[in-house]
Amino acid sequence: MELGLYTFGDVHPQAPGGRGVEGAERVRHLIEEIELADQVGLDVFGLGEHHRPDYVASAPAMILAAAAARTKNITLSSAVTVLSSEDPVRVFQQFATLDLISGGRAEIMAGRGSFIESFPLFGYDLDDYDQLFTEKLDLLLAIRDSEIVTWAGEKRRPINARGVYPRPLQADIPIWIAVGGTPQSVARAGAMGLPFALAIIGGEPARFAPLFDLYREAARRAGQDPKKLKTSINLHGFIADTTQAAADQFYGPQAEVMNRIGRERGWGPTSRAHFDQAIGPNGNLFLGDPDTVAEKIVRHQRLFHNDRFLLQMAIGLVPHDQIMRGIELYGTKVAPLVRQALAEDAEKQAKSA
Repeated sequence: MELGLYTFGDVHPQAPGGRGVEGAERVRHLIEEIELADQVGLDVFGLGEHHRPDYVASAPAMILAAAAARTKNITLSSAVTVLSSEDPVRVFQQFATLDLISGGRAEIMAGRGSFIESFPLFGYDLDDYDQLFTEKLDLLLAIRDSEIVTWAGEKRRPINARGVYPRPLQADIPIWIAVGGTPQSVARAGAMGLPFALAIIGGEPARFAPLFDLYREAARRAGQDPKKLKTSINLHGFIADTTQAAADQFYGPQAEVMNRIGRERGWGPTSRAHFDQAIGPNGNLFLGDPDTVAEKIVRHQRLFHNDRFLLQMAIGLVPHDQIMRGIELYGTKVAPLVRQALAEDAEKQAKSA
C-alpha cells in the first residue's frame, strides 16, 4: 500500500503580513514538506486546487513542478483538480509538463471540489455542475488516450483532429477520481475502470466500507481489468512524538478551519469533546504517536483493502516545524510499521492459499 500526504496549502485568511508575503512563505514551506516526504520514503504527495483567500494553491501543477526539481521518487498529484471549472486541454498539458520535469511521477486526481468559488470565477453556471464534470472528464480521458483528439460535447466547443502537446513521459498518466461519498460517483468510477479516492472527513470510516464493495462490483459488471482498480482513502490526522502532543498541536488549527467552513455551510461548531471522540479507535482522525497511527492505518486497510492512504496533516495554521516533525515520523516510524504489518498479512494469505 502506498502511503502519502495531501494538503491545500493553508494560509491566514486575513494575511496580516500581506498576501504576497504569506503566500511566498507558505509555498516555500510546501516545497520543503514535499522534499522531506520524498527523503523519508513516502510514496505520494497531493496538492489541492482552491480559489479562496485561505489557501495558496490555486495552481497546484506549478508548485508541484517546483517540488519535482528537488525530489527523486515521490509521486506528485493534484488533490484535487476541480475539473468542472477547468479546461481539460490545459490540465493535461500542465500535468504532462510536470510528468516530464519529474521523470514520470505526475498524477491527476480529478473531482468536483469542495467549494464553488471557481465556477463564477471562470464563468461557469453551477446549474451545469454535473454535466460539466461528465463532459470534461470524457475529454480529459480522450486526450490522455490519443495524441490527436476529435471530441464534441454541449458545454465546450468541439475539437476536430487536433494534437495536444506535450505528451507525458508515462504512457498513460494516472487519472484518479476523487469522491466525497456519493454512491453514483463511486459506481461510475468503477464502471469506467478508473482508480478512485474517497475523502473521509467525518463519522466512522468503517461505515464507508460498502462504497468499496460498490466500486468493485460496478467494475466487475462493466468487465474492467481488476489490476487497474486502485483505491485510496484520504483523511485528516496528525503525528507527533506522543499522542497528547499530536492532539494539542492539531486541535486548535483544525478546529478553526472546520468552524470557519462550518459557518459558511451551516454546520454546528466543533468542540474538544468531538475532537477527542474522532481520534479514538473508530473515529475519522488518524492522530497520535507513530504506533497509534500505524495501528489505525493497518486496521482500516484490512477493512477497505485500499491501495493508498493519504493523510492531511497541514490543516489550518499548524506551525511548519510541527508539520516537518510529523512528516519525519510518518516516513521513518509509521511507514515501516505499516509496511511490515501488511507484508506479514500478505505472507499469511499466501500460505493459506
